[in-house]
Amino acid sequence: MYKFRTMIDGAEQQSGAVWATPTDARVTSLGRFLRQYRLDELPQLVNVLKGDMSIVGPRPERPQIFARLRTEISDYPLRQRTRPGITGLAQISHSYDQSIDDVKTKVRYDLEYIRTQSPITDLGIMLKTVPVLLFRRGGW
Repeated sequence: MYKFRTMIDGAEQQSGAVWATPTDARVTSLGRFLRQYRLDELPQLVNVLKGDMSIVGPRPERPQIFARLRTEISDYPLRQRTRPGITGLAQISHSYDQSIDDVKTKVRYDLEYIRTQSPITDLGIMLKTVPVLLFRRGGW
C-alpha cells in the first residue's frame, strides 16, 4: 500500500508497530499536516488503479498489527473477504482507533459493509466521506 511517509525514519524500532496518538512524537510536522487533511492517503489511488485496493472497503492494516488483532478479535480475519479500501463504513461511522475496543467496533462496521456491499452502498460511503475529510473527523 502506498502512502506518504509521515513519521520519522525508524519510528518503530524501539516500540514496534503501535497505534499513533494525537501528540505522537514520531510524526513529523509535515506528516501531521498530511494526516490532518488525509493527504497521506492520496498515493493509495495508485493501489486502486493497480487493482490492489478499492475506493471503499475495510482499511488495510500492517502485517504486524494484523497478526496481533486476529488473535485478539475472532472476527478480525473475516474483514479480508473483500478488497481493502481507502475509505469504508467503519471510517465514516467511528473515530480513529485508540484501543482494542475501537477496533472491535470497526470490525463490526466492516462486516456489516461486507454483508451489504453494493454500488449504492459504496456511493453512499463515498459521499459520507466528504464531510469526514472537510471537518477533519477521526484521525490526527
